[in-house]
Amino acid sequence: MDYNAPMKIGPYHLPNNLILAPMAGVTDRPFRSLCLRMGAGMAVSEMVSSNKQLWHTRKTRLRLDHSAEQQPRSVQIAGTDPLQMAEAAKFNVDQGTQIIDINMGCPARKVCNVMAGSALMKDEALVANILDAVVEAVAVPVTLKIRTGWDPENKNAVNIARIAASSGIQALAVHGRTRACAYRGKAEYETVKAVKSAVNIPVIANGDIDTPLKAIEVLQHTGVDGIMIGRAAQGNPWIFREIRHLLESGKLLAPPSPDEVRNVLINHLENLYDFYGSFMGVRIARKHIGWYCKHHTNTELFKQHIYRVESTKEQLDLVTEFFSNSTGGLLAA
Repeated sequence: MDYNAPMKIGPYHLPNNLILAPMAGVTDRPFRSLCLRMGAGMAVSEMVSSNKQLWHTRKTRLRLDHSAEQQPRSVQIAGTDPLQMAEAAKFNVDQGTQIIDINMGCPARKVCNVMAGSALMKDEALVANILDAVVEAVAVPVTLKIRTGWDPENKNAVNIARIAASSGIQALAVHGRTRACAYRGKAEYETVKAVKSAVNIPVIANGDIDTPLKAIEVLQHTGVDGIMIGRAAQGNPWIFREIRHLLESGKLLAPPSPDEVRNVLINHLENLYDFYGSFMGVRIARKHIGWYCKHHTNTELFKQHIYRVESTKEQLDLVTEFFSNSTGGLLAA
């Protein structure tokens, strides 16, 4: 099997089989663009609600901003009503979306409490109705993201996968945990492997894939068509480049140099300021700086200081100083 084979979703040929997972509050245009530059074959946007009252808010407008972004542009939608979901799909396609992704994988309480996200997996008939409605509503490919089931005693991902394939879903991402597990414990891939064996559409593995070697292990064990990276890319967009290098050459790539880490982070911050404006940009940048710090030593005092600054200049100056200082120490890969 060619573990580095390019993926095809509908008419779109992706440059590789590595995909950035949709993450609320994270996969905005600056972060998607960064991960695409670092080697992701596709990046899925943050979740957009099917509630039309929210479509014209500033938050949704920013989530739908794909200006000058690499194609295909994929947007995830969430909701529980088939007609609303169909309308949301059409609205997003009218805004230039080229792939619609349906969220049935989010374990967040505020999503599941309204029976959206992974909570939908408890009602297979409703799942079928939503998928049928969305696929029929738009001419672009529709993909689906799910979990292995509702809880460890009720793993129905294979059933959902078969429903998805018969509904016309073009690709399926499976996170190797149940809704009840949230992000606790370890992801398991036996269910992902069973899903891949059950359907003939592209299947993408997600969950705890945080190193190039883990990516290879999951690809080999499950036979899936692609890998989806989420939390492991936070503060470490190089993971796509590193996985791609291992797939192509069979060799591990050296980690980024301290200079590259500093320069990429500064460029990321500047893009956040440009995208959100200085006031919001500084505040949104804080969590990203914290994620970059996870890969360094001696960060506590720096983080205490950086989380309090209010201006773009002071934030950039402090980041430049810290990430240029060898005492910041890049952790070994």
